[in-house]
Formats: sequence, structure tokens, C-alpha cells
Amino acid sequence: MTAVKLISPTQYVQEAAQAVEHAKKHVYLLSMVISDHDETHVLIEALQSAAKRGVKVVVAGDIFTYGEVGGGFLPFRYYSHGARNTNRMVKTLKKAGVHFNWLGRGRITLFHGRTHTKWCIVDDTLFTFGGVNLYDEGVRNVDYMFKLTDKKLAERLIQEQIRIQNAERRSNNYPSVSYEHNDMTVLIDGGIIGQSVIYRRAIELAEQAMHITFVSQYPPTGKLGRILKSKSANLYYNRPLQAEGLNRIVIRISQLLSGLHTKYTRAQYLHAKCIIFTFTNGTKTAITGSHNFAYTGVLLGTREIALETQNQDVINQLEKFVNDEVKLGTKN
Repeated sequence: MTAVKLISPTQYVQEAAQAVEHAKKHVYLLSMVISDHDETHVLIEALQSAAKRGVKVVVAGDIFTYGEVGGGFLPFRYYSHGARNTNRMVKTLKKAGVHFNWLGRGRITLFHGRTHTKWCIVDDTLFTFGGVNLYDEGVRNVDYMFKLTDKKLAERLIQEQIRIQNAERRSNNYPSVSYEHNDMTVLIDGGIIGQSVIYRRAIELAEQAMHITFVSQYPPTGKLGRILKSKSANLYYNRPLQAEGLNRIVIRISQLLSGLHTKYTRAQYLHAKCIIFTFTNGTKTAITGSHNFAYTGVLLGTREIALETQNQDVINQLEKFVNDEVKLGTKN
């Protein structure tokens, strides 16, 4: 397997910006939330510079951005201070030659069909399989991305971004898919309501596992939650008081319905998403990516990406992240 490195949100922004500064062919960036804030400015500036010197730069963000930067969950708050700043960012990027696209304008409801996938592809280097959104709050959360260099995978995900943008133009979605790549399995949810290869695979592995370490911003719900309740499992998700508005309500209701309790006690908001499965023979498998492992996202048809791996180096990095960033100060 190509060397895969787990990096913090701050490292992601800095290293992605450096890669963009040296890009020779293209940059494809996809983020649910993207805005020009203090924590992300270096990357936004690098995107502009790359486009000006002739590099093909394609950026797509979800209109959910407007809710996040506007101080609420309503994406039509286009005239708040944060939204105006985002509009200026888009105009500046387009003026520099960046191909910018908003996703999710034609969705049935406020939360249906969100593009929750995150990646940044610079030539043959990828930043993905994590949950970092590109705005101040997103960079300050407890989260991570993985960095790797892999020409074939980069080309495959570029085609996936093109597919997403084409689907948006037709206001439709497409079936979830999984494919083998070297010694990894890439899982992609295409946004069809009720269909998630990531959630389904998490269920399959949970049923077989002897012990499970679960990390997400939300409690596990649906069938996965019921399985985890019957297993030896350590669960780390945000307490309701750590969230605001609708997020707080979602966590509280999900917690009550699942009957599952969190061991996460840090004040910093947890946004990372991974599950580590340990089997009776001592082997381990991990799933890491953008999916929260909540059944609500399956019902709403969110687009997601995840990596399934048995690679011990990747699992070791995830376990170190859990120990250093998630368990720190928590109750055993």
C-alpha cells in the first residue's frame, strides 16, 4: 500500500496549500463547507495563485456552507456577514480562473442530498478519508485527514468529482459503489436515499467483531447502533451540551433512542469519523472517512467517501489519534 499519513486539520490546510503552490497539472477540491477564514486563507490564496498561473483548479462546495458561516443551519441565509464573505471568496476565485461550483441547490429538503464528501487532489497527491471542513470551526475541531500520493487513485477520485458535478446539473444521484485499490477498499455513497455502502459495510464488520472502537460526532443509530449495544464497544461522540441548535437536538434524540453512552469528555468538538473492529483472531479492520455512521445520513441520501483497510500502519495511526486526541482526559 502507498504510504498513508494521518494529519491534523491545521496540517491539512498548510500541506494542501503547499502542494497547490507547486501544482503542475490540476487541483480538484471538494468540501461540504468552504470559506475564506483565518484558518483557511492560505489555501484559498494558493488556489487563486495556481489558477492564475494556468493550473486547472476545480472547487466544489455544498450550499450548506451558507448555513454554517451564516450562524445557523439555513443555507438560504445568503445575506449574513459570513455569507457575504463567502460570496466575495467565490467571486475572487472565479476571477482568478478557478472553476467553482455550488452543490445541493435543487434538493427537496434542507438536509436531503448533502455532499458530505471531503478531498483535495493536487496532481497525484490526495488529502481525503477524513472529515475536515474548510472554515475556521472545521479546522479547530478534533479531526484529521489522510495524505497519500497515488496517481491511479487521484485520477479515480477526479472522475468521481466530475460525476458528482454532472449529477448536480441533472439534479440526480447514483448508486453507491466500492472498489478494490491495491490493499485498500474505497467506499463511495452516491446520494441515493436509503442506500449507503459505507453504513452497510460497517454493519457487516460490526456483526463479526469481538470489540469495536467507535468515533463520530454523532451517536450510532439504526441497525449499527443496535449491534454496538450488544457488543464490547468503546464509543466516543459529542455530548449534547457540546453542540448548538439542531446538532444538539440530533445528538440528544439519537442518544436517547440508541441507549448508548459516550466516553468522550473533552471540551473541543469531536468531528472525526472512524470505526476500528477487532476480531476474535486478533486481526483488525478500520473504516475511516466522511460518514458519521448515523442512519439519518443514510435516509437523507448524503454523498460520502470512506476507506476500509486492514493495513496495520493505518490502523496504528488511527489508534494513536484516538488515544492522543479523543481519549485524552476521558473516563475509562
